[in-house]
Amino acid sequence: MLCTMHAFRWVDLCPMLTNKNILLGVCGSIASYKSATLTRLLVKAGANVRVVMTKEACNFITPLTLSTLSKNPVLSNYSDPETGSWNNHVELGLWADLMIIAPASANTLAKFANGLCDNLLTAVYLSAKCPVYFAPAMDLDMWKHQATQKNIEFLISFGNSMIQPGYGELASGLTGEGRMAEPEVIFEILNREFKKKLLLKGRKALVTAGPTYEAIDPVRFIGNYSSGKMGFALAEELAALGASVTLITGPTSLKLNHSGVKRIDVTSAGEMLEAAINNFTGTDISILSAAVADYRPKDISLTKIKKDSSEFVINLIKTPDILATLGKEKKTGQILVGFALETNNEEENAIKKLEKKNLDFIVLNSLRDKGAGFKNDSNKITIIDRKLNKEAFELKPKREVAADICKKVLDLLG
Repeated sequence: MLCTMHAFRWVDLCPMLTNKNILLGVCGSIASYKSATLTRLLVKAGANVRVVMTKEACNFITPLTLSTLSKNPVLSNYSDPETGSWNNHVELGLWADLMIIAPASANTLAKFANGLCDNLLTAVYLSAKCPVYFAPAMDLDMWKHQATQKNIEFLISFGNSMIQPGYGELASGLTGEGRMAEPEVIFEILNREFKKKLLLKGRKALVTAGPTYEAIDPVRFIGNYSSGKMGFALAEELAALGASVTLITGPTSLKLNHSGVKRIDVTSAGEMLEAAINNFTGTDISILSAAVADYRPKDISLTKIKKDSSEFVINLIKTPDILATLGKEKKTGQILVGFALETNNEEENAIKKLEKKNLDFIVLNSLRDKGAGFKNDSNKITIIDRKLNKEAFELKPKREVAADICKKVLDLLG
């Protein structure tokens, strides 16, 4: 087992947890003091850590300790008693890349296993979409009790993972199993969870996102309502899978949450095409989700156009087709993915685009689907591949949609 000092040195060499969102649940147990060391290890490794404590846990370790180490407020109530603001358990569950309950008491394990929801931690657990690990901590007889073992069986059957408790002297004076695993051991297990997911390590990926603005004059432009949220989610998901990602984005206020993504900001379709061509060679995966303007003004006024008449005519010409250009340049082994946002004849139009532009698959979404499309945080898609296989998905947060799209990419890569 690593000693704490050696663990910190090892963490510095370990990038797997960098920028990962970790939810740490802390239950009422004498072992909760170990949560401080675990928090420190995770933060040292570059993880974003948010701590949710039960009220009983606050009797063993102060929220101030864990908030100081995690650099985030510690949550234990559904709402902040001072401000009245709501601690949204659903948002917390969606935010996390991984949830770890350490220590996990017999009481909380029983609640998890039976779907009880009487505090913030249990509500977050029931809302979590990410992998969940739990590190039990209790006395020997509690650990061995059939009810506890049955609850653990239930949790594992749900897809959760248990970190085996250690053997040794317990708080009661008994000796046996029930000690919470050491923070360094838990850290290594969590690190391996992310390491095994780096399925795109060594691969290069290109993503386009957002709208393009096509200038009319110095103060006006032709554009669309794209926010860039889908493209940003794709870039971050690819980076989380280990790919080296270049994101080319049109005008947007969005910020990246992953330091492993190289961002290139552009404004017009012409600028996006140039950046895409410059970065396409040697790229393994290209996903073009940007909503590129189809037309631009033929002539751009160098001065602001005055409102002198009741009618104003702008002559438009086509912008370059970035997807088709890369489709012509695509080499064997390169994966090229496009998007089709349609309002009518959705599948027919998407299939035409798929075939015409030499895509490996196309992601279809419709503006007729409530909650999908521009600006929304959710999307509803259908993936159609070259063999015209179709896979339809329910309405999901764009982060989960990005994961579905990347899974299709992984399938193609074998």
